[in-house]
Amino acid sequence: MPKMKTHRALAKRVKITAKGKIKMNHSGKSHLLACKEKDRKRRLRKAVMANSTLTKKVKRLLPYAF
Repeated sequence: MPKMKTHRALAKRVKITAKGKIKMNHSGKSHLLACKEKDRKRRLRKAVMANSTLTKKVKRLLPYAF
């Protein structure tokens, strides 16, 4: 059976922590920033941990990360 391929686009966007959680950045920080509140833009700077539903999808796309 051949090796499974890693989804390279996702691998560049997420990091796996030592305990196996998925760390990623918020979306919505690239354009149309003039209409967004400064508090909202500040919150978008911080990284966030993925929820359990998203974790299942990521584990399938990154087979060798865990």
